[in-house]
Amino acid sequence: MELRLLQSWHERISQELDTVVDFWLQHSHDEEYGGFFTCLGQDGKVYDDLKYVWLQGRQVWMYSRLYRKVPRFRRPELLQAARAGGEFLLEHARVATPAQKCAFVLTRDGRPVKIQRTIFSECFYVLGLDELGRATGEPRYQREALTMMEAIVRWVREDPSELGRPLLAGMIPHDSMAVPMMLLNLVDQLSEGDVEAASRFSELGNWSAQRILMHVQRNGAAVLENVSEEGKELPGCMGRQQNPGHAIEAGWFLFRYAQRQHDPTLLAQAVEKFMKQPFHSGWDPEHGGLFAFQDIDELCPTQLEWKMKLWWPHTEAMIAFLMAFAETRDCQLLELFDQVAKYTFAKFSDPETGEWFGYLTQEGKVALSIKGGPFKGCFHVPRALYMCEEILELLKKETKFTNLE
Repeated sequence: MELRLLQSWHERISQELDTVVDFWLQHSHDEEYGGFFTCLGQDGKVYDDLKYVWLQGRQVWMYSRLYRKVPRFRRPELLQAARAGGEFLLEHARVATPAQKCAFVLTRDGRPVKIQRTIFSECFYVLGLDELGRATGEPRYQREALTMMEAIVRWVREDPSELGRPLLAGMIPHDSMAVPMMLLNLVDQLSEGDVEAASRFSELGNWSAQRILMHVQRNGAAVLENVSEEGKELPGCMGRQQNPGHAIEAGWFLFRYAQRQHDPTLLAQAVEKFMKQPFHSGWDPEHGGLFAFQDIDELCPTQLEWKMKLWWPHTEAMIAFLMAFAETRDCQLLELFDQVAKYTFAKFSDPETGEWFGYLTQEGKVALSIKGGPFKGCFHVPRALYMCEEILELLKKETKFTNLE
């Protein structure tokens, strides 16, 4: 049964990946200025030509990774588009400020519109340029990625004032799980196949993993989005906030790190605390799907979209459960993958015009018909499909699975 299930999902996921990539190839390329349009309607029509730097970096990464890793995507037009996106970033993303931060939003022709006091535009700038350098063989992209990586680490660990955040009297210093998550993801990217980089970022990887683990609270019963800098629970709404999708995504980041470190204890923590537990607590028992936000004390969350079903937590759950199953052979993990994948394909995928809807009501109805916007681009959906396809292909090749029927 397991083999038939794996084969079935492999075929379906591969077909869906082709459809999703074709959607972005057809609709998102700006042939005049370079880079990508991400504000796309259901049919792919551009409804806003603003360019969000973190989504530009994500699409550069996605195209470059597919070109480098998946034989059927080794197409010149894919690499050409990735290169055009990378050059757009190099020319326009950094803003002329003392910190040389990246803009969050650019006009179509690359003029800065807005800067955020966070590190996430910069993180995806690094991710995209490093992968582009690997795909093209041109070291200048990776050199720029490393330069920005050094700045990110400095802002996080040494001088956060460069991010432009004033130290106000009533502000409670806290640790957002998103920050060490992104750093761990960047360590994974920059260290791939590079012994020197792996050594260089070894301490940062360990630091990031330990900071993520601090978010396990309530005697191991919850993963909280924000904790104090010392790893203690915070008061108020911010301290009670749970984000099931973020916890699950952190789970597979930790899982990959544990695999590289050959750390079975961390592997188990990643599965039990960051995958299974947030999934079970975050799954809507009435309508299915993962809630966007929860309150650990079951008070009403303050986020207006808290009970909506968003695309990305479900793609992260697909990756997490299939990745963990491939390593552990825990059939419960395969069942959870099947559960979330069935819901995700049934509710988010659009067979009429391609790609996926991103925003559903609690009941699973389409709330926003757009396929892309300021937060949804060519990343979470194709990344999940690509990674799941890769894992399924490896599973199919293993002889031990010939007896699973």
